[in-house]
Amino acid sequence: MAEKEKKGWFHRFRRKGKDEAPEVSPDVKPEITPEVLPEVAPEETTAEAPAPTSDLEPVIEPAVEATVEPTPSPVSEPEPEPEPEPEPEPEPEPEPEPEPEPEPEPEPEPEPEPEPEPEPEPEPEPEPEPEPAKATAEPADGNKKGWYIRLKQGLKKSTSAVSDGITGIFTKRKLDDDTLEELEDLLITADLGVAVAGRVAAALSKDRFNKEISDEEVKDILATEIEGILTPVAKPLKVNAANRPHVILMAGVNGAGKTTTIGKLGKKFKDDGKKVMLAAGDTFRAAAVEQLQIWGERVGVPVISKDIGSDAAALAYEAMERAVAEDIDVLLIDTAGRLQNREELMAELAKVVRVIGKKMNGAPHDTVIVLDATTGQNAVHQVEVFQQLANISGIVMTKLDGSARGGVLVACADKFGLPVHAIGVGEAIEDLQPFNARDFARALVGFED
Repeated sequence: MAEKEKKGWFHRFRRKGKDEAPEVSPDVKPEITPEVLPEVAPEETTAEAPAPTSDLEPVIEPAVEATVEPTPSPVSEPEPEPEPEPEPEPEPEPEPEPEPEPEPEPEPEPEPEPEPEPEPEPEPEPEPEPEPAKATAEPADGNKKGWYIRLKQGLKKSTSAVSDGITGIFTKRKLDDDTLEELEDLLITADLGVAVAGRVAAALSKDRFNKEISDEEVKDILATEIEGILTPVAKPLKVNAANRPHVILMAGVNGAGKTTTIGKLGKKFKDDGKKVMLAAGDTFRAAAVEQLQIWGERVGVPVISKDIGSDAAALAYEAMERAVAEDIDVLLIDTAGRLQNREELMAELAKVVRVIGKKMNGAPHDTVIVLDATTGQNAVHQVEVFQQLANISGIVMTKLDGSARGGVLVACADKFGLPVHAIGVGEAIEDLQPFNARDFARALVGFED
C-alpha cells in the first residue's frame, strides 16, 4: 500500500505539475515548428524553462534538455563564413603593367637635338655670295644685253599695260581727239602721271593729228618723250674725295629696301677701292640691324650698331666719330622706316640730319630716298614729304620686278627733277645698276634693245 500510495501521490504530483505549467510543455516539446525556432534564441528558452518552480528542477531538467537540444539548429549562423570572398584582393597583380617603362629607350632620339645647330640658317641669307659669280659672267663694262633683258622683265607689268594698250587704241585708226584722250587715260593708269600723259599727247598731235598712225609709231614717240624726261636726272651716285668721310644718309618707308640697297652700294664702293663703313641706324628693328651686320660681313666692311631701341641720332654721331678716326672714305647710314603720315616719326629723322650736320659741316652730303616700285603713285607722295624734312638729294628705285609699276619713276622725275642714281631689278648685287634713261624708256614701252 505504501508503494501504491507513493505511486499514486507521485502520479498526482506529476499531473499537478502539468496543470500548473501547461504553457511550458508546448514550448519545450518539439511541437514548435522550425519557423518559430529561429525567432527564439536558445538562451531565452533555457532561462524561461526554470521559471515555474525551483523545486521541480530535477523533474524538468530532462525535459528542458530535450527541448534545448533542437534549438541549436540556428547554428546556421556560421553562414557568414563566405566573407573570405575579399580574397580577390590579389588583383593588384596587374601592376606589372608599368613594364612599358622600357619605352624610354626611344629617348635616345633626342640625340638629334643637335639639329638645332642649323639655326645658323640665317647664314644662307648671304645667298648673294654666289652673286659675284654672276658678276664675273657679266663684266663691269657691262653685258648690256643681259642687263636690259632683266630690266625689261622687271618692267613687264608696266610694259604690258602700255604696249598692249597702245596697240589696242591705234590699230588702223586716225589720230583724233578720241584716240588722244584714250592714250592719256592709258598713260595715267600706267602711273606715268597726268603731266607726262599730256606732254606725250601734245607731241603726237603736233605733226600727226588727223592722220593715220601705227601703234609702233606711237610707241616710238612715247619712248622718245620718256627718255627726254629721264635723261637730265640719270646721275650715278658719286663720292667726293674732299669729304672724309663722304656721308650718305638712306631714307624711306618700311619695306622699301633701304638696308639691302646700303649693302649693295657698300659693295660697289669697296670694289672701287674706297674704305667703307656702315651704320645700323634703324635701331627700332632687330631684323634690320642683323641684316646690315650680315651685309657688312659679306662685303667685308665694319658696321656700327647699338642696342635695339637706342637713340638713332646718338648712333649716327658715334658713327661719324669712328669714321673720322679711322679715315673712312664713305659712311652709309641706315635709318628707321618712316611713314610719311607720321609726323612724330619724321621729326626723329630730322633730328638725325641735324646731329650729323653739327658733327661735320655739309653732312650728310647725300640723302637718298629708296622707293619701292610696287607702290605706284604713292611713291610721289613719299618723295614730297621726305624732301621737306630731310632735304632729299637723290632717288634709288628698287623692286622693279614683274609686279612693279615702274612708270611712277617717270612721274617722280618729271615732278621733282631729283637725280635717279640707280634702279634695282632683283636681289643679286649686280641687279642694282646705275640708271640709264634710254634703256628704261625703251624697256617701258616694250621695245627690243
